[in-house]
Amino acid sequence: MTTLFVSDLHLEADRPDIGDQFINFLKTDVLEADDLYILGDLFEAWVGDDDPNTHYARIKMAIRKVVDKGIPVYFMHGNRDFMIGRQFANETGVEILPDPYPVTMYGERTLLSHGDALCIDDVQYQRVREMVRNPEWQKSILEKPLKERLRIAEEARRQSLEQTINMNLSIMDVNQEEVIRVIRKHEVDILVHGHTHRPDIHNVDLGNRKAQRIVLGDWYTQGSVLRWDLRGPKLQAMPR
Repeated sequence: MTTLFVSDLHLEADRPDIGDQFINFLKTDVLEADDLYILGDLFEAWVGDDDPNTHYARIKMAIRKVVDKGIPVYFMHGNRDFMIGRQFANETGVEILPDPYPVTMYGERTLLSHGDALCIDDVQYQRVREMVRNPEWQKSILEKPLKERLRIAEEARRQSLEQTINMNLSIMDVNQEEVIRVIRKHEVDILVHGHTHRPDIHNVDLGNRKAQRIVLGDWYTQGSVLRWDLRGPKLQAMPR
């Protein structure tokens, strides 16, 4: 029995090498696993399920083949693909999970999250996050022509890059007090998330007990996967 977790692939047509590695991952590792969790930012940008992007269509088809073989695939929205909706789920067969999502994993009380909600020191980002996750805001965006949505997404991407360059890296990381608060609130032993692109397994001291925070890596320079079986969770890099 093995469960796989990935996040932050940021798939886009300009980086076909990442898409090729992910598709190969689906054809090999995932077919030998029991299920796959994708914890957000599968795509670099998502402006609506009606986008006819051929690169995205290729990815959707590859995921569908995995699901059709009886392997469940679970998806959680990230800060880049929060507009993924019901049509995408129907086309791929994935189950869309809320963020955060508690689950018992091989006997361990576990909480899954994309991770951006833990970065509360970045106050400006959290304001934007609250806005774009609002169903009414999303509805207003989806009513715009596809061409305009693509332009808006490109401008948002440019602004995000500029802000990242000029921002203290610690502000963009998780807030440790928030991590402890969330772990205590959900009464879990392990928190798994992505978003920060800093793969590692951290011990978390709760005072009366210990917990773990597992951070998934991005796929910019190599693949990154968390493999979890009866022996426990293990982070692995997959060279391209």
